[in-house]
Amino acid sequence: MKSQDTPFEGGPMDGRVLPVLLGPTGHPPKTYRIPVPGPDGGPPTVLVYRRVPRGHSRRLGLVQGWKYRYDPDDTTGGRLRWPWSKPATPAAPPPDAPGSGKPGDTNE
Repeated sequence: MKSQDTPFEGGPMDGRVLPVLLGPTGHPPKTYRIPVPGPDGGPPTVLVYRRVPRGHSRRLGLVQGWKYRYDPDDTTGGRLRWPWSKPATPAAPPPDAPGSGKPGDTNE
């Protein structure tokens, strides 16, 4: 696999450069998640970094490389978000629960 040294900006990883594996298109992943163990064995904290262009060429405006910027307000929860995806909803009651709205239901 091919990797590329990618700088990190902001957050606890500010100023560090890490080798990041490239995907089949030759680009690093859009998000980079770093699990950090919690103090005293508590729940781990996940640092989220988003890929942003490092710079653009003068003539054609092509991306010259990538860097990762810290995203403290990550709301995706590690899931992919597609335009056609339904928003996350709370669990629905089982279909055979009383008051489910089935024809012939007497709501006992």
